[in-house]
Formats: sequence, C-alpha cells, structure tokens
Amino acid sequence: MHSDSKRNIAIIGASFLQLPLIERAKEMGYTTHVFAWSAGDIGEKAADYFYPISIIDKEEILDKCREIGIDGICSIASDLAAVTVNYVADKLVLTGNSIESTEKSTNKHLMRIAFEENGDPSPKSFLIDENTDIDSLGITFPAIVKPTDRSGSRGIYKVYNAEEAKEAYKGAREQSLEKKVLLEEFAEGDEYSVEYVSYKGKHQFLAVTKKFTTGAPNFIETGHLEPAPISAELTEKIKKVVEHALDTLEIKNGASHSEIKIDDEGNIKIIEIGGRMGGDCIGSDLVMYSTGYDFVRMVIQIACGEEPDFTPVCEPFAVESVFIFNQEDLEKFNYIQEHEPERIVRIADMDLDLMGSTTDSSNRAGCYVIKHRD
Repeated sequence: MHSDSKRNIAIIGASFLQLPLIERAKEMGYTTHVFAWSAGDIGEKAADYFYPISIIDKEEILDKCREIGIDGICSIASDLAAVTVNYVADKLVLTGNSIESTEKSTNKHLMRIAFEENGDPSPKSFLIDENTDIDSLGITFPAIVKPTDRSGSRGIYKVYNAEEAKEAYKGAREQSLEKKVLLEEFAEGDEYSVEYVSYKGKHQFLAVTKKFTTGAPNFIETGHLEPAPISAELTEKIKKVVEHALDTLEIKNGASHSEIKIDDEGNIKIIEIGGRMGGDCIGSDLVMYSTGYDFVRMVIQIACGEEPDFTPVCEPFAVESVFIFNQEDLEKFNYIQEHEPERIVRIADMDLDLMGSTTDSSNRAGCYVIKHRD
C-alpha cells in the first residue's frame, strides 16, 4: 500500500494521448498510477508510479488497483483502455459505465444491433466471414469493411465490389482482436465528431468537431476543427440524435466521442460512439480551448465520483489539431513555427522517424494544435 496521504488515481495507457490526463491529475493533487506496456512512452516518466502491465490485462490491473486503494480509474482515448477502466471500476464499485454498456460501445457489431433495435440512424451492417456470399446480402457498393473491435482507423477499407470486400476481409480480420469483421453500407457526407460528458445518466453537450481525413481507402484522420462551422439548427438536430444514442448504449458516466456523417440533405448517420474522450487532441485540447471548459478535469472528477465542474478556465477560441504525415506537412509546421508562433497552442507529439510510413492513427509523424484562422 502506498503511504501517500494524497488520493490515488489509476490511468490506463502511457502514450502522449494520456499525458494531459496524468499532468492534470497531478495538478489536482492526485498520486498517478499508470499502467501500460513498457515502451519508453512519455507517460511512463510523467507518472508518479508506472506499472509495466498491458492495458488489456484487466485482472492483473484490478489486483494492483485493489492493493493501491484507488479513488478512481480513467483513460483518455482508447477503446481497449475503456474496457479495462470499466471492468476495474465495476469490481471496485467506483464510477464508470456498466459492463453491458462497455460491450456495446467497444464492439461495433453489438453497437449496430443496439442502434437498430432502438431506432438510432446508423449504416446497414453485416457480420461476415470467409464463407459469406456477399452478393446475397443486398448491400450497395461502395461499402466499408472493418474490424468489430478496433479504433484509430485500424483495418478500415472502402470497397467497390464483392471481390474487393473478400480481399479487404483478410486485412480487417488481421487487425481484429476477436477476429470478426463487418461489411457496412458507406455513409455519404461530411464527417464530424460530437463531444459529450455525462454524469449519472445526465448528458452535457460540449462541442461538434469537424473532421478531415485522408479519405479512401483507409480514412486516417489528418486534422480537426472546433467548433465545427455549422448552424445552430443543425447542432440541435445532432444533439437530439446523439443523446438518444448515448442512452441506447447506456453510457452514463464520463466522456463520450460520437462519430457521425451528415449528407447534403442534412441526414445524420452514426458511424460509431466510444464511451471515452476523442483522441487526436480532441478531448484533451480542442474542447477546452473552444468551449473554455476543462474536459480533462471533468473526466477525473467523474471517475472519482464527483460532479463535473463547468467553471470556465479560459476565453474560448476556434482551434484545430493538425497531423504530420510527410515532408510537406512538416514544412507547413515549420513555417507556422517561424512566422506565426503565436498561433501554436501545443506541440503534442513529434516522431519524425515515422515520416511517410503512416498506416493508421497510431503512427503519424506528429501532431500540433493551433489557433484557427477564419
């Protein structure tokens, strides 16, 4: 047992995405206990205590948390981490979401079934395997092939016929932890995410984020803008759809990140919803700068059974996150650094060894946050 008089908080994951969570928890007077594979990540050094235990090893993490005597457990941007967070919270009677809710919000097949049963607008979806007669499903191409249980654009393919779908199945299955794959209708329209915080089943809207991606075939996110440049009327329509879907998934506590598409007629389709903060600096940075609310602090408060504090911490302004994939992106960043340094809010991550080898959201070469210019 640690003898600190300070309260203990467990944080699952140690990448740069978790750093704002670790730092804010320390500022709030918590002793931070961070769990992840030992990989030399920034969170390992930032933590008060680091435990080299895989984020999916929930039994071992539970035993350690029991021994420490934690007041709360949380994570920022990972579906895998959310499974462990809610499992440990459930076993230690701490604030989190139920096991049923976690299953529905981390498994895309179970999520689609829940949405269909509850009348939430989402793309038509089929669980497929190597023997599926794709032509008999009556799906319209183009379509999307993706694993049932991964995030961060891993294993996602846009396909134009049954042959391509069969080929893409192999790549998606390889990425899937449970080795299951979905074939889904391709939703047309612009991409947005919707950031919410919930406490005891009451949902509080924070922001709509405009998403920019590489497009087909893999849809890796290249940047985000918050607040999204949309009308108040459309925002209200989005809120109605998302709040209904949060209830469908039984997300009652903590952050949520809903990915949606809106077509030219204003029809909304829910792509997926995670019972966690959006990664890519959305939850940790964009929400705070664009709303004035300290979203990270709220996540910590809720995890520790306290009501989230909506006291503004800054004057809101439009902000965007930008990712570095290649030399051209790096030159753009260097230009801003040299000529408009006052626009840079945070340099979140730089690993220029990865330049030009991006396959999904986990291996882009850099990320920075800047003030948006209209």
